[in-house]
Formats: sequence, structure tokens, C-alpha cells
Amino acid sequence: MAELRDINAVVFDVLGTLVDEPRGLRTALREAVPASDDATIDELLTVWQRHVEREQQRIGQGQRAYANSETIDGEAAQRVADHVGLTDPAAIARLATAGQRLPPWDDSVAGLERLAQRFPVLGLSNASRTALLRLNAHAGLRWHQALSAETVLAYKPAPQIYQLAIDTAGCPPHRVLMVAAHAWDLRGAQARGMRTAYVHRPVGDPPTNSDVFDRRFNGLDELVTALTEEG
Repeated sequence: MAELRDINAVVFDVLGTLVDEPRGLRTALREAVPASDDATIDELLTVWQRHVEREQQRIGQGQRAYANSETIDGEAAQRVADHVGLTDPAAIARLATAGQRLPPWDDSVAGLERLAQRFPVLGLSNASRTALLRLNAHAGLRWHQALSAETVLAYKPAPQIYQLAIDTAGCPPHRVLMVAAHAWDLRGAQARGMRTAYVHRPVGDPPTNSDVFDRRFNGLDELVTALTEEG
């Protein structure tokens, strides 16, 4: 198990790692379509998530010009509305901002506060600058700096996004720790030379047997304790 010495900055993925994205989206979907049962809500969540994933992939493959998360979420909200016959413009508009009202995991706020007493802490998200600002305020996340992939007009795992975090941290990549609940995200950071820590979340993308990350943790408390004791 690798030690976490010589870390000068800690970078966190946000969506899924620090906030429970599926739960927040389900809440917004129930608000928009209150008569729906759980199975319908799950179906609508799948419609939303597949659209977002597909469009981000198309942008990454050069099949579509960059569009920020607010635009893509607006498209996802319209797809959901079309799926269930929702026609109220105000309800659709509010649904489009669901990604700005996601609840934090129970250990996220306190964990960030503890860690920020010892290290520069950054957020690194695919959310647009405006969406990230509002999400951070809603969830009570406190950073030294929050970075949006919109700055480089790309989506993770594009390498320029991790380079943005490295450049902002102002230190060599091997002194920057990327923390995420998604193995695909950590692979992208690893490819740029960053250190990596996987944090388990129920909605994350767990590592495979071939993944070799610096550390793996069951939650943020374990991560913070390890960093403050070893760092």
C-alpha cells in the first residue's frame, strides 16, 4: 500500500464523489413528475444519464462542438419531458437545473473542512462554472478553489482537464493527489502523472483488478485521516 507522503495539493472530483448525483436527480424528477412511481423515476433517470454520457462522449470524440453542462442538462430535461409528456415550461426549466441541487454525502462537508486545514484543496468537475458555483453553495462544499472543465472546453477524462488542476496547484503532478469514486476518472489523472486515491461510493465506478491506484478508501474520513497522518 503506497504512502501518501509529499502531497502538496488534493484535487477532488465532485459529481458522485462528494455529492450523490443520482439521489439529487431522482428528487428533481419526482418534483417534475409527481405522479410517477419508483420504476418510472428510475427509467427517467436512465434517459437523463444516457443522454449526458452520450453527448459528453460525442464531444470528446470530436463529433460535436463543446457544449457546457447546463446546455446538456437542458437537453436531458427536454428528453425526459418528451418521454412523459411534460409540457409545463417552468417545470422543464427547473428540471434542467437539477444538477445544481445535489445533496452531499454525509462525510463530504466535514471531510473537506478537515483536509483544508492541512492542504490546498481543489474541486475538479465536468459541471459548468455557473453550475459548479451553485452546486457548491447548495451542498455546502468549501474549497480553496473549484475548477470547471468548461475552462478548457472539454470533459473528463480529457488530459487537458487534469493538466488544468496540475497547473493551478503549481507543483509537479506527482505531488498532486486526485480523489474520485470513479476509476475512469483516476485513470485519466494517473495518465498525467498525478497520484490517485479511490473513495468508495454506492454510485461510483469501482476499480478493476488491473487498476493500480495509490490508495483505496471506504470513505472520506479514512482518506482524511491517512493524509493528515502520513502527509
